[in-house]
Amino acid sequence: MSSTDSIEIFLVTAPGLEAALCAEAAEKGFAEPRVIEGGVVLSGSWVEVWRANLELRGVTRVLARIASFRAMHLAQLDKRARKVEWGTFLRAEVPVRVEAACKRSKIYHAGAAAQRVATAIAEELGAPIAEDAELRVMVRIDDDMVTISLDTSGESLHKRGHKEAVNRAPMRETMAALFLRQCGYKGDEPVLDPMCGSGTFVIEAAEIAAGLQPGRSRSFAFEGLKGFDGVTWAAMKAAGGMKPTDMRFFGSDRDAGAIEMSRANAVRSGVEGITSFAQVDIADLTPPDGPPGLVIANPPYGLRIGDRRDVQGLYAALGKALSRFKGWRVGIITTEAGLAKQTTLPFLPPGAPVLHGGTRVNLFQTGAL
Repeated sequence: MSSTDSIEIFLVTAPGLEAALCAEAAEKGFAEPRVIEGGVVLSGSWVEVWRANLELRGVTRVLARIASFRAMHLAQLDKRARKVEWGTFLRAEVPVRVEAACKRSKIYHAGAAAQRVATAIAEELGAPIAEDAELRVMVRIDDDMVTISLDTSGESLHKRGHKEAVNRAPMRETMAALFLRQCGYKGDEPVLDPMCGSGTFVIEAAEIAAGLQPGRSRSFAFEGLKGFDGVTWAAMKAAGGMKPTDMRFFGSDRDAGAIEMSRANAVRSGVEGITSFAQVDIADLTPPDGPPGLVIANPPYGLRIGDRRDVQGLYAALGKALSRFKGWRVGIITTEAGLAKQTTLPFLPPGAPVLHGGTRVNLFQTGAL
């Protein structure tokens, strides 16, 4: 496998955020990305696979599609899986695990399909099969068409590698990055989150402004693939140093523990010098000094019985506080228009719903207040 060989690359993201990820990929110079259900597809070299993992903020994982063929039954799957040139991509000494999914196909037993492909890899290449292996071979059988991909990321890419402290139901960094993009944020204005939790929106915005690569602090599954070039990879990572910015980024929360977490996460991320976190009740919220920018928040949704009245009051208090933010734009992620309306802010029609932690949410945003 040469690092210059062209393959099909699938960038996975949360449904509803595909267009935002496609825009990010195009902005980063990936060739002709296009939206499909669940993500973005494009063609590129293995270096582009590495770069997608390192540089794209909104991608959940990066899949490299290495083979496709039709199979109508398990014996046919076994025979054709053995013809895949596994040794071109996998190292015989590196363990792998195989996962399968079947949809609208004559082969309907995903476990049996995964076992056949795993056996083919073990017998044709000699690679060990292990359920806890970091390197994952993914088999998708849809309408009898088999697509085999390598998960080049390993752990989900929202795990940047420098955020340890989290609160309950945190916003994933990948989603936060794309919601910021949908709000028009480009790194050239201040951002404030009045319910910052563990600081995800604030830190993500600061990293964007500072030009920091999201994958700079972690390892990836592709480092165990055949043909991986450690020298080229080290040079790619070294090229992404922090750039100066005059912007500042602010987080507040009524919970002192959340502020402590946010500050610790900012230090590990390397953006403590351009971020500020303070314990502030919503009723006492005021705009920071400096130019207007973006207020973005992911308030509680009140999904449990009995929470509804308290949550409605919280949204009303948030709207009252944000009425002081003249010239600022506002983005709120919540489950329904009724909660957003409690703020009395002039929201534009929301975009497509996004699945967040098993709940469908929408981004409600305003123009400049």
